[in-house]
Amino acid sequence: MKQAGFELISPIGSKATLGLVVLQADETLEQDFRRLFPDRDIAIYVSRIPSGDELSASSIAAMEAELTRGASLLPRAARFDAVAYGCTSGTTLIGAEAVAGMLRQGVETPMVTDPLTAALAALQALDVKRLGLVTPYVESIAAPVREAFIAAGFETGEVLTFGEEVEARVARIAPDSIMAAAREAARGADAVFLSCTNLRTLDVIDALEAELGIPVLSSNQVLAWHMAQATGAPLAADAPGKLFGMVRG
Repeated sequence: MKQAGFELISPIGSKATLGLVVLQADETLEQDFRRLFPDRDIAIYVSRIPSGDELSASSIAAMEAELTRGASLLPRAARFDAVAYGCTSGTTLIGAEAVAGMLRQGVETPMVTDPLTAALAALQALDVKRLGLVTPYVESIAAPVREAFIAAGFETGEVLTFGEEVEARVARIAPDSIMAAAREAARGADAVFLSCTNLRTLDVIDALEAELGIPVLSSNQVLAWHMAQATGAPLAADAPGKLFGMVRG
């Protein structure tokens, strides 16, 4: 056997390296990020953590024990520019500061975020005062999400929830159902937030904004925006929503 010589080259993510800690049941977040960051020089690495079959406060809170381990399973040789925990309700119940601390125990990165933190930053950037909210959750989970926005200083108007208890069914909620709920949530609101990383929202945002005349945000959209803001990672030219329009200038 003859030994071959070789050279080492730079990592894949020459423009940005992003890490996601995603729920086992989530079918949407990873797909959305690859649509929103299509540049081949952006590296996206995903680690998954166990999540319960049912959407409940106890099943979501149980993910807390897995966060550090999930982050630690991201490639150690990669130099991450930003890492995010991909669960809006989980962040709400665990607490954004606690989530950030657990991620940092598992991976070295200058920036950590989550959908709730990203949503608050996006709402501030858009100067939103009153928010309409759409969630797939049961009331025991939807209520803390609403309270998190109120605690951050935002008024909340209509809150629409699909009351779904089975996590696997969230990614199957039809776009028309999401749009109908968003129309109702928009009454008297400056913006609408579609909460949950497993909701398939990217294809409805532009149509809703054109119809409603106000910003429409979603968990995956704000998470990508927040990470792009922090890292300079270029977004897709067709990334939907007024929020991304701010990034593109």
